[in-house]
Amino acid sequence: MERIPEPELMDDPAQALAYAEADFSAPHDHFVELVAQRFGSGLRGTVLDLGCGPGDICRRFARRFPDCRIHGIDASTPMLELARRDTRAAALDQRIRYFSARLPGATLPLPHYDLLLSNSLLHHLSEPAVLWESIIRHGRAGSRVFVMDLLRPGDRARAESLLKTYAADEPAVLQNDFFHSLLAAYRPDEVRQQLAQQGLERLEVEVVSDRHFIVCGEL
Repeated sequence: MERIPEPELMDDPAQALAYAEADFSAPHDHFVELVAQRFGSGLRGTVLDLGCGPGDICRRFARRFPDCRIHGIDASTPMLELARRDTRAAALDQRIRYFSARLPGATLPLPHYDLLLSNSLLHHLSEPAVLWESIIRHGRAGSRVFVMDLLRPGDRARAESLLKTYAADEPAVLQNDFFHSLLAAYRPDEVRQQLAQQGLERLEVEVVSDRHFIVCGEL
């Protein structure tokens, strides 16, 4: 099945709120657990979350790794408003800061970060090089990288099956978003080609579920 791109930003406040209120505990906890498995449970340093959305992963990450400080960036104003609200409510605003920025030209407080994260950003990008160039720009030799994203199914029937399995009880706006995100996702062979074009072959691509793959390693 050919990739069908979708809009890069969730700028609709209603869509952003629905996304923020949805229960992503299973995939987001899986994300954090996979980071711990790959890099150890004693991570420390400053982390950059590229495309942080409403900040749920930032907060879960901060709780799991108390020696890390986190900077989250996103280009969606509604998402960042929700991220700041919920981070204050969780009393984590001393360790997590959010910045409005559109990749790849983000201006950030630090020149480089110890760990660069991204969850479900890649499939929103019409130009995937934007993510990999941003990782190169904001990382340095030895920086760790962990990217997780959706895996494009082989056909629409498989996408519909995944929708029924994982989003059947979600609001219509989230069902629609999940289905079109599956159609917009990249496949592991495409991602490996993207990495090779950026000189990032040292990063490994691994399928970790029926709908997710990860890219991880050190720069």
